[in-house]
Amino acid sequence: PKVKQIIVASSDKAYGAYADLPYREETPLKGRYPYDVSKSCADLIAQCYAGTFNLPVIVARCSNIFGGGDLNWNRLIPGSIRSVIRGQRPVIRSDGTLLRDYIYVEDAVEAYIRLAEKFSDDPSLLGEAFNISADQPFSASDMVDQIIETLGSNLEPEILNEAVHEIPEQYLSSAKLRSTTGWFPE
Repeated sequence: PKVKQIIVASSDKAYGAYADLPYREETPLKGRYPYDVSKSCADLIAQCYAGTFNLPVIVARCSNIFGGGDLNWNRLIPGSIRSVIRGQRPVIRSDGTLLRDYIYVEDAVEAYIRLAEKFSDDPSLLGEAFNISADQPFSASDMVDQIIETLGSNLEPEILNEAVHEIPEQYLSSAKLRSTTGWFPE
């Protein structure tokens, strides 16, 4: 009885692979790889409990979050920044063409806060899903090139072309979130 509302922190990976982009909340969930499937399942279970047991839950699906405090150097953005600062070539594990959305961590947090406030005022949002995105996809190569340029370097990325089980193009529309809460990424 003390739980007033739940926001499930999910991911764009819950959608799986689709040619029709950007993903919208009504896009069916069809994760194929283990991480993707885990996100699809969590979203479906959350929405099932909302519909079946009236559990006060909504789902927030984020694009790739970046920002301060991320010390996972295997991720594209923090790893590339660290490499360039150290004077080392940044590494791209894919062929560089994978297209992704990126959202700054403070923008994602603000979106969660806006969703929580809106859900508190509007219980009809029960079971709904919302995408959190900057609505501006970049290829891995373009993102690394931007990091290199921003840091004033002339290093060239090392493209390994080793990534497997990756969806070639994946990005979200946050139009529903924007129209429901007035949120936008800064």
